[in-house]
Parts: sequence; structure tokens; C-alpha cells
Amino acid sequence: MKNLKFPIVLKNLLLLFALSTTVFTISCSKDDDEPTPVVYHEEDPLNKYHELAGFTTTSNFVNAGDYEFGLAFSPNVKGKINSLVVKLPASNANLRVTIWDYDAKTVLRTETVNVSAADVSVVKSISEVVLEKDKKYMITMNSNDWYKRNKLDNSNATYPITAGNIKVWEYRWIGTTTQIFPTNVSQNYNGGDLSFNFQQIE
Repeated sequence: MKNLKFPIVLKNLLLLFALSTTVFTISCSKDDDEPTPVVYHEEDPLNKYHELAGFTTTSNFVNAGDYEFGLAFSPNVKGKINSLVVKLPASNANLRVTIWDYDAKTVLRTETVNVSAADVSVVKSISEVVLEKDKKYMITMNSNDWYKRNKLDNSNATYPITAGNIKVWEYRWIGTTTQIFPTNVSQNYNGGDLSFNFQQIE
């Protein structure tokens, strides 16, 4: 009778092994079927916008009067602004940058950027600002220093201009030191450089 126990034990071990192998295989198959989350690259639309607008000529303006100015834009996909990008022809330790709801003309975010040196691009990480697909926003800064980007013949650019996932609608400005939504529109130049790093999220 003792000899009969060994085959039963062996049979049970083989059955247990087969069962655990099946469970492992099903588990692995389930993991393989789950989609890998997509992480999109960040994009800064400013250089592409200048290129497509034909703004190849640059002039420096320093201590040239205070203005609130920047670009109206909308994302072609839902995404977020992760950081601000600024470059000026002079230093400014307290540059005010504002992100606006274009239609409501209300402030969504105000940030202060330390532009510690002239002609050096500064990137400031911020807590994310989520942007809805096709909704219009505006980004402005308040400064008396800027680069003027325009065509060689000073002719108008044709708007809107799509630079990657960002559609630029217009350049706006107003003479002021206060945080006011700009009312003037100019099509033959861009005052800057002010931009942002945008990342698609769906």
C-alpha cells in the first residue's frame, strides 16, 4: 500500500504545477493586453510661429515704454502648460506673465519670471495649467523691453498660424503697467519673446 502513495503525490504535484502555469500564463496575457500609456513630448510653438509668419527680422527695444502684450492662441488638442519661456534684450527680475481666458478676458494664472540676463532664454516651471481643445487663451507679459519680430517688408502675416498643436490667432498689446487684457491688434509684427512649453494629455 505504501507504494501507491507516491504516484498519487506525484500526480497531485503535476496537477498543481499545471494549474499554476495556466494562472501565470493568463496573468501575463492580461498584462500584455493593457495599453502602454502615451507620454507626449513638450513643444514650444514660438519659433515655428515666427517662421510661418515670415518674421525673420529682429529689432531690440529697451526702456521703450510699458506695455501688456502677447499672443492669442488655442490648442488643437487637450493639453497643459508646464513652463513659461521668456527671452528679453534686457534683464528684468520681476517680469509679470499672465495667462488669460480669451473670451471671458479673465486671469487664469499670474507668474513672476526672473529674467536675470539679457538675450538668454529663461524657462520657469509652473504648476500645470490645463488647456481645453479649441478654446482660446492668451499669454501676455508686462515689460518695457522686447524683441520686435517682423517681415523684411513690414507686411502683415496671415492668421491664424498653426505651429504644431498650437494655433496662434493674433498679437495683441496695450500701453500700461497694470494687468489689463490688451485691446490693440497688430498683424505685421510680434513683440516678445514670450512663450510656453505645451504638452498634449489626450
